[in-house]
Amino acid sequence: MSFEDALARSAAETDVLLDRLLPPGVSPASRVVEAMRYAALGQGKRLRPFLVIESAALFDVPRERALRVGAALEVLHCYSLVHDDLPAMDDDDLRRGRPTVHKAFDEATAILAGDALLTFAFEILSDEATHPDPQVRLALVSGLARAAGMAGMVGGQMLDIAAESQTGQTLEDITLIQSMKTGALFRFACEAGAILGGADPSPLRQYAEKIGLAFQIADDILDVESTPEALGKATQKDKGLGKATFVDLLGLEGAKQRAAALTEEAVAAVEGFGKRSSILSEAARFMVTRRK
Repeated sequence: MSFEDALARSAAETDVLLDRLLPPGVSPASRVVEAMRYAALGQGKRLRPFLVIESAALFDVPRERALRVGAALEVLHCYSLVHDDLPAMDDDDLRRGRPTVHKAFDEATAILAGDALLTFAFEILSDEATHPDPQVRLALVSGLARAAGMAGMVGGQMLDIAAESQTGQTLEDITLIQSMKTGALFRFACEAGAILGGADPSPLRQYAEKIGLAFQIADDILDVESTPEALGKATQKDKGLGKATFVDLLGLEGAKQRAAALTEEAVAAVEGFGKRSSILSEAARFMVTRRK
């Protein structure tokens, strides 16, 4: 199966599972469920669930288990987008070509929907359907909590906000921010496959660190070269806020070269898995060639 087919398959399967896990009209708080479904269903490439599924496949993990972990990671990722878009944060009106949740509903509902998606991620992971071994479920819950919290995504977001009032940011500064804000969830996605398979996560952690940084550099490149219509969101907001990007510090061509080098380093990190890692290698190259 090609990378494109594998990505499309995992996205479709993730959507089916999320639709089943988040049925409409069941909860008495139906408005917040509607907002959760709006945020989580039918949108995005589902790269993070894809990475869970393909990493787990290296160790012959049953696909249903990997899908549940991928779904948990995706709803947490969607929570972060809902909150990032809020007026107090990035103040965005458009996400994936549609009005953001606080625009489609209202600000209070968006906050609660994000809170509910965050907690729902851990409800999914802690369920026996995810894995029969409670120690494996505990490792997954602990790993996602670290990736999402103060030492990961949330901490990176805080540093990113602080950067709006700082000058003279260095390459090391923005690399740290992005390794926490973006990279932490990529690391969990890949390490989760090894956790599910009872294997050493080190090669997949190295792979994830490279693709996470390459993904963010590609984002900065697209922010310069693409349009809001093509990306489905506003462009050049960091420039307007005075925040440094990889393009600012490396130049456009330098950023492209750095992203390409990271891609090859990622491919090298998983070459020990042989042909089984071919789709992960294609995924690494996709990170820097995607157009949105």
